[in-house]
Amino acid sequence: MQAITFDAGGTLLEPWPSVGHVYAQVGGEQRFGIWDPEDLNRRFAAAWQDRSAFDYSRPAWARLVARTLDNLTPHAADPRLFDALWNRFTEARAWRVYDDVPSTLAALRQAGWRLAVVSNWDERLHEVLQVTGLAHHFEFILPSVEGPGPKPDVRLFQTAAQRLRLPPHAILHVGDSEREDVQGAQAAGFHARLIRRGAPPNPPTQINSLITLLQNPAPTYHVTKPD
Repeated sequence: MQAITFDAGGTLLEPWPSVGHVYAQVGGEQRFGIWDPEDLNRRFAAAWQDRSAFDYSRPAWARLVARTLDNLTPHAADPRLFDALWNRFTEARAWRVYDDVPSTLAALRQAGWRLAVVSNWDERLHEVLQVTGLAHHFEFILPSVEGPGPKPDVRLFQTAAQRLRLPPHAILHVGDSEREDVQGAQAAGFHARLIRRGAPPNPPTQINSLITLLQNPAPTYHVTKPD
């Protein structure tokens, strides 16, 4: 293997302190209301679980935000509120980079690995990785909204392989979703490794830190259950 592609959310970074906290902060700043962050986390999780045909576009996010805030405020679909939330998530203060990420990416590059990002995301991913100090580690950043479809669509992985000018079997993909990252990558001919942060390590196919990649490049992951 010569290259590693990474998922972004849940693999490299996460909303900080949480999605609900960011929503509550923005709602208060914009004078739309005083909301409980934990209630917003539950609302967002329910809306995310029930989403369908979600293509990570700006209109799709607007619908998801409105559904999250439905019955909480009469301004759930107010474009001003959505614009404020959309913009906040392009700022470094809305994200936390996992502690193991910067040093591991630097070490992988020094060891000769080629790195890229392949993630289900909108066009803001470029800016997010820039403001969080991660963008310079990667040859390219490929959010799904700029590709043929979101993971597990094999065409997104195929696009990444074409950009790397490598055969799929020379590429490892790392992400936190069995369905999107592992099954999608394998279907495209990539190797894959599942990251479960905070879980006990389950070698050789599952890791709980990117540091493991410095010790042992991943074998093909064989899926045993759906996401």
